[in-house]
Amino acid sequence: MDRIHQDPNLEVCPDYASDAFAQTRALLENDQLNQDQAIQMLRNIWEAGNNAAKARWQVQREEDRRRQEDHRLRNEEEQADRERLQIEEVEAALKEDRKKHKFKYTPIIEDLAVPNEPTVIPSSYATRKLDKGEYVELWYFTNAGLEEAKTKTTIEDDAMIMSTLPDGSTAWVAAASSRNAKVVIEDRDLSFEDFCQACPRFITAMETAGWPAERIKMMALFWRNLQIHEYRSETDPLSQKTLLVYQAEQRKRWHIAVKSAAGVYNLSLINEVLLERTKTKVYWDDRKIKDNERDYKVSFRSNIELQQFSNQYRHATNNLTIIVF
Repeated sequence: MDRIHQDPNLEVCPDYASDAFAQTRALLENDQLNQDQAIQMLRNIWEAGNNAAKARWQVQREEDRRRQEDHRLRNEEEQADRERLQIEEVEAALKEDRKKHKFKYTPIIEDLAVPNEPTVIPSSYATRKLDKGEYVELWYFTNAGLEEAKTKTTIEDDAMIMSTLPDGSTAWVAAASSRNAKVVIEDRDLSFEDFCQACPRFITAMETAGWPAERIKMMALFWRNLQIHEYRSETDPLSQKTLLVYQAEQRKRWHIAVKSAAGVYNLSLINEVLLERTKTKVYWDDRKIKDNERDYKVSFRSNIELQQFSNQYRHATNNLTIIVF
């Protein structure tokens, strides 16, 4: 159906009685239809067409209104989708920023004054490891480790530095993911005093890193059970060394088990069988060191005595007087 471009309600019926329509009237006039009747017929025909046009006009207006409404609704939906997408992008960016720079969003406690003691801040390497829930040496939380972190030249965590890999090769790595292996002391080689000093600081750092409460509790009980174990009070220094070696080995194994099919277990339950095996190993390692030191001293003393004898022999030879008969 052709589109109507003008409102038929505004149209006016032509004056069919005028001279302009004389020829049209003449075509209709006959013995049964006079002029007035012809004029009325023309008016009736026009009104019928106009009424039909009015009905089509109304339908057309309704269709136009419906299309406009549909278009408006689509535009509103599209605008709402764009706004929702923008909000989601902003929220995602904010979430990523909170994750990447979480300390920037730490809430302020208004009634908490400046503390008397400075906050314990471990190195970026240790903090990054804890954020990932990975193993990190206790040394980073000793006085020496915290002092090293405080005096170390400040480098952006995302800065790339050249690092030597375990296989001897070098590669560019993020500053926060690298450590100075030359100064880090393994857990097994810490003094028991440093071990006891680092544990509570480590627990606080785990809480800051958002570790699950049950894991923090397990680690706290693990270290407490070692610190109150009967080996702690024995006079034999190898007993305390055993506790340190057990702590170092079992904590590393636990972190390995977390990522394996075996799953996690309760590290705080001290395995006395493994502890006894560890003590035996520590004893023989210490025995080997002492035997090597003794052998070195004996060898060194023998070499000195041999050197002294050689010197005396040369001196005596040089003083000999040759007598000819």
